[in-house]
Amino acid sequence: MRRTDRLFDIIQILRDGKLHRAQDIADRLEVSVRTIYRDMDTLAASGVPVEGERGVGYMVREQITLPPLNLTPAELEALNLGMAIVAEAADPDLKAAADTLADKIDAVLPTQVVAEADTWKFAVYPFADAARGLAYMAPIRAAIKSRQKLHLSYRRIDGVLTERTIRPLHMEYWGRVWTLTAWCELRHGFRVFRIDLIEAVSPLPEIFADEPGKRLSDYDPHA
Repeated sequence: MRRTDRLFDIIQILRDGKLHRAQDIADRLEVSVRTIYRDMDTLAASGVPVEGERGVGYMVREQITLPPLNLTPAELEALNLGMAIVAEAADPDLKAAADTLADKIDAVLPTQVVAEADTWKFAVYPFADAARGLAYMAPIRAAIKSRQKLHLSYRRIDGVLTERTIRPLHMEYWGRVWTLTAWCELRHGFRVFRIDLIEAVSPLPEIFADEPGKRLSDYDPHA
């Protein structure tokens, strides 16, 4: 498993807001506890709101502090999305301003110092990867709101391109990693898709209704 993919899996484990021991995470991902310790340092340095300590456990904080403001994860998501959009603008002045603003925000976010060689790619390039797939976020959000099914062309982490029909339920932002939680009709179960791995999105002329077992409230990330 590539380190980037393992870090993504750790985020999925921590997303329930509960305290998780490093040993339990290590057993689940089949790596050493020392590896999990390094990964937690990397996630914290990349802006993921992780708190905890060795020998106790780790969890995701509910609030991210940006002095002198207190930002919720949703507010930080909106801020990063806005900067990512501006960074893609043709106006060179706006693009430069977005880059410098991103640097200023990264400088004051709570981080831990780690060697550059050990940092996560999303931390080294804060918005390059977040901006990938940005064009699909508007139709995905619209489909979530209208309960419209979507057809996805999705490049799995192993490089295989798959075609999926999904019921989009929820989008989240995890330290520059955007995810989409959905009910996948191909797999007949919940799936979490990385937005940066989506290659095409097509709205379908089908509206879905809430069905027991297929609602966001039914989703259990540890099932």
